[in-house]
Amino acid sequence: MRFLIRALAAGAMILSAAAAAQGYPSRPIRVLLPFAGGTDAVARLLAPKLSAALGQPVLPEQRLGAGGNIAHRALAEAAPDGYTLLMAAPPLVINPHLNPNAGFDPLRDFAAIAYLTAIANVLVVHPKVAAKSLDELIALARANPGKLSYGSGGVGSSNHLALELLKTRAKIDILHVPYKSATLALTGLLGGEVDVVAVAASSTVAYVKDGRLRALAVLDTKRSSAMPEVPTAAEAGTPLAAVNWYVLLAPAGTPRPVVERLNAEAVRAVHAPDVRERLQGLGGEPMSGSPEDAAAFLRGEYEQWGKVIRDAGIKAE
Repeated sequence: MRFLIRALAAGAMILSAAAAAQGYPSRPIRVLLPFAGGTDAVARLLAPKLSAALGQPVLPEQRLGAGGNIAHRALAEAAPDGYTLLMAAPPLVINPHLNPNAGFDPLRDFAAIAYLTAIANVLVVHPKVAAKSLDELIALARANPGKLSYGSGGVGSSNHLALELLKTRAKIDILHVPYKSATLALTGLLGGEVDVVAVAASSTVAYVKDGRLRALAVLDTKRSSAMPEVPTAAEAGTPLAAVNWYVLLAPAGTPRPVVERLNAEAVRAVHAPDVRERLQGLGGEPMSGSPEDAAAFLRGEYEQWGKVIRDAGIKAE
């Protein structure tokens, strides 16, 4: 009898989810944005396409603050009905390693919908640095431990962890100089305050072209469309991937048919010719894949950056 009751309950839940998905969406959908910048840009490229495909407005909504955790917690606490989504970026999987009280679990509290795009970071140096390749930079750092410095957008930022990963892989010692944002770190590099920075390729193109910075390697498995002449870190001899990725999420428990519908429309949207062109202008490429692919990607990122944080002994400020 107990088995029968459970079976009936499970069947009722499946029917309820299917019924909810059949009429989905019947009202506007919010996409929470933990950050401005790339997160905002990708969401606003996607929103018009999704609105047209779904027949309801898809409305990006900034929920800034607490290193992205205000938006992350808001999604974790939202109803799992497909009407509140989030445009996630690397801090989603970084923050819980730095702050056990972040208020959410990135692997349990969310349903991955689609891995949309990634914008590569590029390793750039000030022209005063006597290195014209990644190998030369590593050799220079080994010969002068603790003498070179790198800037970041702050402790635990993705560009901070990218350099810590490089330090571990290459077994080098470079001094970390945290700034309040990646933009300020780039400004510091341009002024010669630090020697190295890893930032989005699209942010550095003009400076590399006019000789104010030198690009050594793209921190991705493939070259960046923003600067195709720059080799990847692997091509330069030190395999390393640290990208600014964007994944669409829903609360855990969102009906599977809703997740599948959103996945199909989101993937179709990022592959639209006009969106692809805009993404390439940012240094990104559209991705494809199932919700399971997106979830597996997030798990890999969570594990990679957790290990970097533990190995480097990084603590939140």
